[in-house]
Amino acid sequence: MTKKVLILIGDAVESLEIYYPYYRCLEEGFDTTIAASEERKIHTVVHDFTDWETYTEKPGYLIDAHIAFKDVKPEEYDGLFIPGGRSPEHIRMNEHVPSIVSHFFEANKPIASVCHGSLVLTTVPEHIKGREMTAYIACKPEVEASGCKYIDEMLHEDGNLISGHAWPDLPGVMKLFISQLNK
Repeated sequence: MTKKVLILIGDAVESLEIYYPYYRCLEEGFDTTIAASEERKIHTVVHDFTDWETYTEKPGYLIDAHIAFKDVKPEEYDGLFIPGGRSPEHIRMNEHVPSIVSHFFEANKPIASVCHGSLVLTTVPEHIKGREMTAYIACKPEVEASGCKYIDEMLHEDGNLISGHAWPDLPGVMKLFISQLNK
């Protein structure tokens, strides 16, 4: 049976953090669905590390959201991927997102989060309290405030929760995520 993967995004999702996992999942043969606040074209951004104290941001490509959060039936999916960028700041406020994310924890299905994707996970502190994850360093206060232990590494796996620091860590994140999905 074909595995089904759900990816949660919104405007200002980091380009590499949506395109890399999306196409890697398709390459693996997974039925992959991108969900957003509504079914439409989503604006991506390109974050880069230059000589600034933080990353820079430029407009990226557009990508289609296939389904609205309100229409997602999480029980139909085998894994969840949450990219970073700025989209986690606002999609975590969507009333449907916490219940979607909770399902994957409760069913012990693979969950991968990269960079600022951790901000979505902080909406379900009951599921990450006492767990460990990495994320972009600017997310450390929110990760710790939710009761999760921040791990200062580029890649971390804690049971069904796979986390990466930023887009350069996507190869390791995807390797672990795909491995868990194929078990």
